[in-house]
Amino acid sequence: MFSYLYGKRKNPYCLSGVIYISVTSDVATDQRVLRTARTLHLSGRPVHIIGRLLPDSLPVSGLPFRITRFRMIFRRGFLFYACFHIRLFFFLLFRKKGFLLANDLDTLFPNFLVSRLRRWPLVYDSHEYFTGVPALCHRPRVRAFWKSIEKKIVPRVPVRITVNGSIAELYRREYGVHFNVVRNIPPLWEPGEKPTRAGLGLPGDAPLLVLQGTGINRDRGAEELVRCMVYLPDVYLLVIGGGEVLPRLKEMCAEMGLERRVLFTGKMPYARMMQYTSVSDLGLSLDKDTGLNQRYSLPNKLFDYIQAGIPVLASPLPEVRSIVEKYEIGELLRSYDPEQMADQIRSMLHDRGKREHWKKSLVNAAKTLCWEKERKELIRIFRQAGISFPRL
Repeated sequence: MFSYLYGKRKNPYCLSGVIYISVTSDVATDQRVLRTARTLHLSGRPVHIIGRLLPDSLPVSGLPFRITRFRMIFRRGFLFYACFHIRLFFFLLFRKKGFLLANDLDTLFPNFLVSRLRRWPLVYDSHEYFTGVPALCHRPRVRAFWKSIEKKIVPRVPVRITVNGSIAELYRREYGVHFNVVRNIPPLWEPGEKPTRAGLGLPGDAPLLVLQGTGINRDRGAEELVRCMVYLPDVYLLVIGGGEVLPRLKEMCAEMGLERRVLFTGKMPYARMMQYTSVSDLGLSLDKDTGLNQRYSLPNKLFDYIQAGIPVLASPLPEVRSIVEKYEIGELLRSYDPEQMADQIRSMLHDRGKREHWKKSLVNAAKTLCWEKERKELIRIFRQAGISFPRL
């Protein structure tokens, strides 16, 4: 498999050495990266994650593997990526024996260079259809830059992973290469002592909606959701996480007098987030179909809601529709009109028959859609890449 990289010589680092995982996130809330790192570590491999440190980043202490987070002068744009790529390249270049895992297109170039120079195996994990994200759709020159990197490097990486079959098919059509699929699915959630709303400082008996995510940005339906709260006077909304539209959402709440019923928690550790989610009545996933990446996305929060045991109201994107309809765990959004959205939410909250059916279906879905099953595919892929696991 690696013959085109290494010739006929055996790669001396293929069966030993540290697995270096690169990502441009702050790591703390990147559940896919952390789940991958834990799986590889528990399988007996040393792991070292390289990410970045932001002013509002949560701590990452207490984890069983090393984490290095770069402090960056620039936080976005060309200068950020240029500086991050240079630092990542030299950081990896002078490590000892290694195996490389590049997460997303924005870490692939330095990883590819190091893999060629050091003759280290490289796996590419694309968390999304990167060149189809909304931030690039209206910036043709920037998109063309990333597309050129993708076109030159992706077909030359021997082992590739992505998050669902739709995105894997997009890459197959475009480059004629195979992508393995490992979905963003959390582990089985066992809360221990069941949390209570009172213990979490939440309203007691009123219906509670939850919208969570590390990237609550434009075109995620958050603005329409806040507007629809005007038509749900007895309902509370919990917004967990961060994103570029949060300041605007808070302004909207102030303008509409919703400050007491729309609650913002900010970012929080996964276990704590799941406690808040589990005491909610309805989980929301409202991403819009604004481009290829959004159209074929499969948000992490959908699976978090399943593990927390709460029904979902989700936008009818193809991958999302497949999960909601197959496992019968909620409804698909019929309209982004705030008043119609409110009508659908009200109906879901008060239909006891449907809620009982959804609750039963969620129990079965949680047992099937869990990392304990998905990680087997991840290990298979890494074995395909030539790495051994001493504890398996």
